[in-house]
Amino acid sequence: MTLPRIGITLGDPGGVGPEIVLKAFAGEHGLPPAEYILFGSERLLRREEKSVGIHFDFAPAGGLKPSSSGTLSFHDLPVSSRTLKKGRPSAENGLASFRYFDAALEEARGGRLQAVVTGPISKKSWALAGIRWKGHTEYLSRLYPGTIMAFWSETLKVALLSHHLSLKAALRKIEKEKLGRFFHVLDRSLKDVRPGGFEFLVAGLNPHAGEDGLMGREEIEEISPAVKKARREGIRISGPFPPDVVFRMALGRKDRVVIALYHDQGLIPFKLEAFETGVNVSLGLPFVRTSPDHGTAFDIAGRNAASPLSLVEAVKLAVAFSKIP
Repeated sequence: MTLPRIGITLGDPGGVGPEIVLKAFAGEHGLPPAEYILFGSERLLRREEKSVGIHFDFAPAGGLKPSSSGTLSFHDLPVSSRTLKKGRPSAENGLASFRYFDAALEEARGGRLQAVVTGPISKKSWALAGIRWKGHTEYLSRLYPGTIMAFWSETLKVALLSHHLSLKAALRKIEKEKLGRFFHVLDRSLKDVRPGGFEFLVAGLNPHAGEDGLMGREEIEEISPAVKKARREGIRISGPFPPDVVFRMALGRKDRVVIALYHDQGLIPFKLEAFETGVNVSLGLPFVRTSPDHGTAFDIAGRNAASPLSLVEAVKLAVAFSKIP
C-alpha cells in the first residue's frame, strides 16, 4: 500500500509546538499510517526531549524509520539553540519557524508531500524577524490567491470569508462578487472529501440577519444575491441566517459547513465547541495544509503541560484529505 507523505513543522521554538509534536508521536493516539517527515532543528528537538522525557531515534530525511504509524524521518534545519528564547516571541524564533514552514512548503509544491501539518507560530515573532506575512494562510494566499481558512471538528465546521483583518477591513470584503468566488472555491475544495459533499450555511452580518433591512442592508444587497446565484449554479448553499443561530443549525451535522463572514464570528463558537480537538485547514490549495487551532501558548511553554490533541486531529485530517497520485 502506498502511504501519503505528510510533512510536519515544529512551529515557533519558543512555544509548545516542539512539545506537542513529540507527544503526538510518542502517545497512543491512533495516528494513521503515513510517511511522516518532521521539519525543524534536531538540536532544538533533542533539547525538548529532555524537557518532556521523550526520546526518538529519528532517521534522516530520505532514510525512513519504521514506527507504529508508518515511517518517521527528520529534515534537519539547523539553528543555534542558544539564541532561541522559550516562552516569548523573538526574531530568532520567528525566522526559525518560517524556515521550517518554507522548507516543508517547497516539498509540497514540488509534489513530494501530499500534506503539510504546521506547528503553531507567533505572528509577533514573524514580525520581529522582518517577515511581512501575518501567518501561514497569508503566505499561502500570496502563492495561491483565494486560499480559504477553515476550521474542522467532528461536531462543527466553519469556513471564513476573511481572517486576519481588522473588523473595518473585513466588512469591505462583503461584496457579492467576492462572495461568489469564495463559494465556488470552497465547493470545489470539498467536493471529494465526503460522499454527497457538503451543505453550506451562510451567516448574516447584522443582528437577525438584518431583519429585512431594519438593521442593515448587507444581507439584501450583497449576501442574498450571491447565495441565490451560487445555488442556481449547483452549489448546495442557503442563507443568510441570523449569526446567533446558524452555528446551532450545523452543530453535530457532519454534512454542514457554516460560512462566517469575519474571523471572530466564526472562531468564537468554534473554539467554544472544539478548542482542544479543532483543526485549522487551508482550502483551495493543490496539497493539504492543516494546523492545530490554538497558538504558541507561550505561558505554558517549557512546562510539559501542553495537550497534543489538536495536533493529533490535524495530522489525522491531513491524512484523510490527502490524495495519493
